[in-house]
Amino acid sequence: MTQAEATRTTWVVQVPVATVWTSQESPRTIDLPGVSNPTRIKEWLNGLTYETRLALSDKNLVQSQLLYGEEVIVDDVEGKWAKVVIPTQPSKKDERGYPGYLPVDHVKEVPEHEWIGQGVAVVSKNTTILIDEKEDPMFELSYLTSLPALAHEEKFIKVRTPHGIGYIPEQDVSVYPSKEDIPKGDGAAIIKAGETFVDLPYFWGGMSSYGYDCSGFVYNMHKANGYQIPRDATDQAVSGKKIELNQVEPGDLLFFAYDNGSGTIHHVGIYYGDGKMIHSPKTGKTVEIITLKGTIYERELCSARRYWKEAEDRR
Repeated sequence: MTQAEATRTTWVVQVPVATVWTSQESPRTIDLPGVSNPTRIKEWLNGLTYETRLALSDKNLVQSQLLYGEEVIVDDVEGKWAKVVIPTQPSKKDERGYPGYLPVDHVKEVPEHEWIGQGVAVVSKNTTILIDEKEDPMFELSYLTSLPALAHEEKFIKVRTPHGIGYIPEQDVSVYPSKEDIPKGDGAAIIKAGETFVDLPYFWGGMSSYGYDCSGFVYNMHKANGYQIPRDATDQAVSGKKIELNQVEPGDLLFFAYDNGSGTIHHVGIYYGDGKMIHSPKTGKTVEIITLKGTIYERELCSARRYWKEAEDRR
């Protein structure tokens, strides 16, 4: 290892779910469990009313979320806040990734050479428990949390964490040689991943198994199947492969726009087949599978895109 390599660092998230805010002034008193360290995500969400949840979008308070161990670019530290960019969440807002603000104690600077393993361990259950070397529970991890894998020890996968060595039950994770080696699923696999979250409450900016917004839901179901797509619906609608509306297949993304489909795109769902869609609708609703015919979604449907590959294309 060269001296330059030994001194390189990266910033990683050190709370189970880190919410990315629009500004340092965005969090309200009711949001304190969501900006604490460690975050108390369930307490925060349970304490929000319909009105205070709705304000997260209507008042443009929240941008996105990150999971434990995710890497971020820290542009600046301003007091107790870090101005960050998320390179794994493509966005037109910044060519490097999704921008926003995090409490500075939600991230930790670590040497790059200490943030590698013998592959990656990706949480495959909706939630699991991370335990420390003393076999004490540390905290709950969300679906798709990814950490450097070190070894398989009895019924656990040993991983690196921002807090040192940790262990995750082997039945709750999938281990791959690298993130690039996560198998590319087809449209049916994307649908199968999404079905797990039926009845999960919508959450604006949500990117964890505690709550997804519409574009966060489709982003993560693609992520689970080895695809990185843009974070927001308006960006998702101009990438991938354009699909004619009369040729959509399960797993394709459906986009919806105001003014009966002729205006600004405001929603995205996943085509389920048989004229149905699985999606995370809006504040106050839950992830659901619905028939499009006769709904406002049928009138507002404007375009479709495909990010998944045919089986023969993946060989």
